[in-house]
Amino acid sequence: MNLPNKITVSRVVMIPIFVILMVVNFGWGNITLLGATMPIEHLVGAIVFIIASITDFFDGHLARKYNLVTNMGKFLDPLADKLLVTAAFIILVQWGVAPAWVIIVIVAREFAVTGLRSIGAEQNVIIAASNLGKLKTWSQMVALAFLLLHNIIFEMWNFPFDQIMLYVAFFFTLLSGLDYFWKNRRLLLDSM
Repeated sequence: MNLPNKITVSRVVMIPIFVILMVVNFGWGNITLLGATMPIEHLVGAIVFIIASITDFFDGHLARKYNLVTNMGKFLDPLADKLLVTAAFIILVQWGVAPAWVIIVIVAREFAVTGLRSIGAEQNVIIAASNLGKLKTWSQMVALAFLLLHNIIFEMWNFPFDQIMLYVAFFFTLLSGLDYFWKNRRLLLDSM
């Protein structure tokens, strides 16, 4: 197994650790940090999430730079991304800090674009990540980090940066999904 695939596998391993830290109360107490008070488990879990998110950049970058792209990596990398982000969004619904309808739309878009890519793969068409797709990913990661960290930094000013970023992520998620389907409408029509 090459280094990019090892990094991707490490991200998959981090997902259950992240989820357990976010949903199980181990009784470690609370911490107040940069205006936000949160259970220590949430702080540690959010750090695991951020590290896992950063690995997403490195595995793909290394695979492309050193020509280490494998079928396993092509399969596992997007799967790991979807599992991590979906788990984080579902946790936020459980916490009551993210409206279920927003998360349903975000998760549905992820499934829909994955389906579109599957149709493309059957027809030997590669649907590469667009700039809007990259903006969607960035905005989701920023929103998730601040939501998981209980709006750290901005909480001391009672400024809902985490919620604003959630709706920014929602906007780019929706826009990029529509963009993928519009640009690949011929692919869809040909597959019917």
